[in-house]
Amino acid sequence: MGLLSFSLIGGVIGGAATVAAAPLVLGAVGFTAAGIAASSYAAGMMSAAAGANGGAIAAGSTVAVLQSFGAAGLGATLTTAIAGVGASVGAGIAAVAAVFI
Repeated sequence: MGLLSFSLIGGVIGGAATVAAAPLVLGAVGFTAAGIAASSYAAGMMSAAAGANGGAIAAGSTVAVLQSFGAAGLGATLTTAIAGVGASVGAGIAAVAAVFI
């Protein structure tokens, strides 16, 4: 297989893997559809953000945005962007690997 074949396969795998992993990672750190999970990494982020902001979570803050994604999903635009990044990284890794195979 040539460099182009490796890059294409790596891109497809990378894109699919990142799209599948993104919601799982959000849930694993505590940003769930039911809200922020108790005693999770997300709960720690929320506590720190609230402490720094006088007890409130600012709209548009990292915690607020991640919770929105955890509750409502990523949406088509962000899913497409994540797939593009994953495909690029996968293709790059595969191209480097092809040089050594």
